[in-house]
Amino acid sequence: MGKISQGILGGLSGKVGNIIGGNWKGIDYIRIKPSSVANPRTEGQVNQRTKFSSVLEFLQPNKAFLRVGYKNFANKRTEFNSAMSYLLNNAITGTAPNFTVDYTNALLSRGSLSGVLNGVTDLSNAGQVDFSWGDNSAEGNANATDKAMVLVYNPSKKESIYLLDGADRTAGAQTVTIPNTYAGDTVELFMAFVSADGSQVSNSIYLGSGTAS
Repeated sequence: MGKISQGILGGLSGKVGNIIGGNWKGIDYIRIKPSSVANPRTEGQVNQRTKFSSVLEFLQPNKAFLRVGYKNFANKRTEFNSAMSYLLNNAITGTAPNFTVDYTNALLSRGSLSGVLNGVTDLSNAGQVDFSWGDNSAEGNANATDKAMVLVYNPSKKESIYLLDGADRTAGAQTVTIPNTYAGDTVELFMAFVSADGSQVSNSIYLGSGTAS
């Protein structure tokens, strides 16, 4: 931005060619409008936008889960943005232009709390998903009172059902009720633990996909 004293361009307001003039706090100024990018849709730019869109579509329904799962990584940015950055760098698969999220590497929770032992799921019962796991409350920094965080993601409907304070680690099981409209849809299943006071979380694990009943 260049200041202008009174002269041939003094008092210029608006745009003339690629020159833009105006007045800010009584000071006349001009600036040059940047030239437009010759090709704003280079292959690299298109690929990056495709990756971004894939991750965004996956994370949007899981915002509340991420607020807990990424709370310890929200330094000078939101939990959502921290998760977005992690997945863009670690959980993209495919070749251009067909990029998708690799669920096996898509951490919805990140932390140092002891994780899930032998997690499995059962979708055979209509209207629900049954999660189960082994009791490792005596190992590492796990606690008997750690709460299960379980999530059922429905890609076709772009929505998720989840619990952020489920059964205790020692309970070994948690049922999630899902809408009847999920019947026949493929769902993606995730699980983690959070300490009873919410201060610590474990890395999430991907428990695979299945067809909802």
